[in-house]
Amino acid sequence: MLKYDLHTHTSYSKCSNMKPYILLKTAKKRGLNGIAVTDHNTIDGALAVKKLNNDKNFEVIIGEEVTTTRGDVLAYYLQKPVNSIDFFKMVEEVRKQNGLIVIPHPFRTSINPMHKFKLPLEHIKGKIDAVECFNARTFLWDNKKANEASNKLGIAKTAGSDAHFKFEVASAFTLFEGDLRKALKNRKTKIFGTSLYGPFFGLLSFLRKRALK
Repeated sequence: MLKYDLHTHTSYSKCSNMKPYILLKTAKKRGLNGIAVTDHNTIDGALAVKKLNNDKNFEVIIGEEVTTTRGDVLAYYLQKPVNSIDFFKMVEEVRKQNGLIVIPHPFRTSINPMHKFKLPLEHIKGKIDAVECFNARTFLWDNKKANEASNKLGIAKTAGSDAHFKFEVASAFTLFEGDLRKALKNRKTKIFGTSLYGPFFGLLSFLRKRALK
């Protein structure tokens, strides 16, 4: 089975200090077969990581964590940045690029209002490809809610570290066989992870972003 961390950041996100080459090197060292690089509102970090990767057996997915009016959304397999902040227009943009859409940490307990998704998942089931059911920066009980929602609605599951720092890479990951698109469509993924230090690293990101303002 292939092992992917489907939610990572680089220093192209203000709340991360991880250089693109560090992310790539660490991901390979920890036995991953691929990563989705999902910096906040930019694909520049993902492009930088992809440019550095010369391993045909390791996939770098060009992604973005898009801040919408309804909360954060992960978009995968992009050719260009997403411009819309309206959720429904964002969906149209991503689909025009033949991209995938995942709702990350939909029930996260956080002081940041964007961390909790503001639309009932049952209302957008037909517009998304998966729900992130394990986020290593999210409390276990919030991940449990996401997992229960996925089971109830029959939506595919993903897991990602939400790594902003080297130590976090591969702390959560998604297992699947073959092609990610097909695996999500057929709901044939398995998720694993630990959130032991997640909230602590979340605080570090918050402090870093504040310091850079």
